[in-house]
Amino acid sequence: MKRRYSFPVHLAGAAVARTGDEMAGPALVLAGFALTGSAADASLLLAGVTVSSVLGGPVLGSLLDRAERPGRLLAAALALYAAGLTAVLVGLGRLPFALTLAAAVLTGLLGPALSGGWTAQLPAVVRDDRLDRANALDAMTFGAAGLAGPALAGGTAEALGAPTAVVLSAALVALALPAAWALPARTDPTPKSPARGGRPRPVPSGPAPSGPVPPVPVLSGPAPPVPVSSGPVPPGSAPSVPVPPVVPAPSGPVVGPAAGLVVGLAVDLAAGLRAVVRSPALARATLTSVVSCTAQGMLTACLALLGERVLGGAGRGAMLLSCAAVSALAANAVLARFPRAIAPDTLLRTGALLQAAAPAAAVLGHPTALVAAAFVAGIGEGPQLTALFAVRHREAPERLRSQIFTTGAGLKITGFALGAVAAGPVAARSLTGALLLATGTAALAALAFFAVPAPRGRAAPA
Repeated sequence: MKRRYSFPVHLAGAAVARTGDEMAGPALVLAGFALTGSAADASLLLAGVTVSSVLGGPVLGSLLDRAERPGRLLAAALALYAAGLTAVLVGLGRLPFALTLAAAVLTGLLGPALSGGWTAQLPAVVRDDRLDRANALDAMTFGAAGLAGPALAGGTAEALGAPTAVVLSAALVALALPAAWALPARTDPTPKSPARGGRPRPVPSGPAPSGPVPPVPVLSGPAPPVPVSSGPVPPGSAPSVPVPPVVPAPSGPVVGPAAGLVVGLAVDLAAGLRAVVRSPALARATLTSVVSCTAQGMLTACLALLGERVLGGAGRGAMLLSCAAVSALAANAVLARFPRAIAPDTLLRTGALLQAAAPAAAVLGHPTALVAAAFVAGIGEGPQLTALFAVRHREAPERLRSQIFTTGAGLKITGFALGAVAAGPVAARSLTGALLLATGTAALAALAFFAVPAPRGRAAPA
């Protein structure tokens, strides 16, 4: 299977889908403002399509882990995500805003499919000796999407209108469907139990026979050979015929397929949570990345004011995202060339410190310092994401891999949304205060790395 499915196809599909995802947020904000005339409603749409990821990530990951063809489930999630974006656009200005916001929240449940859902399939696509390099290249698609998505959203909105930008973002997500659908099937030969999503084995019905086995009638003609026991047979007794064991019928209430799926999902979710909590490496990587992403949301909330006060226009603040994306791409390109030059744990905590330095430099209020801060932020974000993926690939149990990836992605997206919501009111009163808040949060991410005890020895994944 690994030879039939090309890694460049996987990479291209991930890049296209993630570009559509990165384009969706700004496009929804622009379309919401254009069609409703309310900046508050526009920001609520962005929050709605991101904050619900924390709920959808674990469930989606568990379903991917249980699926024999995870690519087809991933393709279905992409199709529903694209359809959800279209539904939000159709509802804007035509339906009550509460319904449109609900559609955005439901769409956001599928957001982790475009991030963790893709990355979790890497071990089925490339050989183990190429996983480190493939992981770095996969992380680069996030940087490329972060660079291209907002630029496409703004350019399309300026040229063809904000609603067209939403349509284009949905089309890019849908364009990745063939690459997702063709992902390899699972090669694990271990049969699944009903609780894990497999098919139950048939159980004979009726009561178990009791008493001696009735004699076999004698037929005319030569009798076929009958297997007998290896021990001596007493005179006058018939040879014993082996009888297959009878499996007793299960006791208790019969659980239907739907209820069994719900129970299985609950068991899987609990197992995934335990896997993250009980693995120090996974716990510290997850905690560090989520707190770092919260700081990223805080800094993003300050970009419009930074652009207006420092660069001469609020729209120019979005250019700082492109600067960060460029430096993140460059840093990950170096890691792809030398994938084992720096340990993932070192990249995690160093990335957090660099992201703390970025908003601190922006406090200076000078254009050069602001652009440099954006580049520094990208150098911290890109390699930190690569390191996070490396730790997950290394530590996640195979049967829970997709769930751990999508759960982590949902937590990060939600952390970003909460950071932006928290920093917005602070920035309106004091831009310096909001930037210092982002600095402190990123520094807290570096401290959070050390808050989880280091693993004494790495156990083999279960």
